Amino acid sequence: MVAMAKFLLVLAVAILTISMVESKLKETNNAEEQHQLERVNGQGGQKNGQGSLQSSQCPEQCLRRCSQTRYKKPCLFFCLKCCRACLCVPSGYYGNKEECPCYNNWKTKRGGPRCP
Repeated sequence: MVAMAKFLLVLAVAILTISMVESKLKETNNAEEQHQLERVNGQGGQKNGQGSLQSSQCPEQCLRRCSQTRYKKPCLFFCLKCCRACLCVPSGYYGNKEECPCYNNWKTKRGGPRCP
């Protein structure tokens, strides 16, 4: 009887240890997957990454993006179109498109950039 109780106690401790190790491995894997997704989507800690905006925020962000250009109407038109599709607008007035891969990779039929 005592041997059986010891065996059950050892078995319970082993199962508990295995479940703790398994949950720790899952946490590590989830953190690694999240980091990889952020790198692929261009969100590696940046506040302006793809999908970081709601469509209601696009007009404000596009006004900021297009405020320094002489061609405000076309800039705003295409910026809003790109923002609503990609849900992001790169920081600054020009460049920084690497912050938003969708915005950066959307091209015209001739291969030029669609988004300002």
